[in-house]
Amino acid sequence: MMTVAAARALGDGVVCFVGIGLPSTAANLARRTHAPNLVLVYESGTLGAKPDRLPLSIGDGILAETADAVIGVPEVFNYWLQPGRIDVGFLGAAQIDKFGNINTTVIGGDYRNPKVRLPGAGGAPEIAASCREVVVVVRQNQRAFVDRVDFVTSFGFGRGPGEREALGLRGGGPRRIITDLGVLQPDPDSCEFVLTHLHPGVELADVKAATGWDLGVSPDLSRSDAPTERELSVLRALKAAS
Repeated sequence: MMTVAAARALGDGVVCFVGIGLPSTAANLARRTHAPNLVLVYESGTLGAKPDRLPLSIGDGILAETADAVIGVPEVFNYWLQPGRIDVGFLGAAQIDKFGNINTTVIGGDYRNPKVRLPGAGGAPEIAASCREVVVVVRQNQRAFVDRVDFVTSFGFGRGPGEREALGLRGGGPRRIITDLGVLQPDPDSCEFVLTHLHPGVELADVKAATGWDLGVSPDLSRSDAPTERELSVLRALKAAS
């Protein structure tokens, strides 16, 4: 359901910065269903990749073999990402708070003496800062969904309205958090994430219990459509080919 919901967030013809794992699966699912003109940009420098199977890594040869162009990693960031030429970027999170700030650096303690040291930033801060829209995909539980992250690795909306603008960030910030329970989107006034969609079989109490803050609920709360037979068949074929 997470993969299908992420795929549905991608419109035809948009330029998408793709990472390996669920984002890559979602992007390739979208390209094979409702978005045939989706442009996939992988961090390794492949523009317009059209893999016939799911790549094993950003260095998988299938990406270069099927790309419209192959460029250097600095050019991906300096020419495509930072100037705002990427429409949608995917991110994951170890922690995420109610304003969409992401932590993938340290848990507990302080930076020099944390309880847990995580893999770190990679290109995520640039994606968060510069993409026109960011989609975060993460499983929902109270360990990950916290009132305030222990460390801001990738900036969302800070502590509320106006903070992205004050920092001069080009991108629009996180616009969806897709979880295994539903979809959250930022309130247009407060920038705090509220629940807008419940996935099939999930109840509101389940989502609230998995959230580390008093989760707001959209007055237009709706139920996500179940995966279609076509989406499932394409997704299974992608998995089988990998």
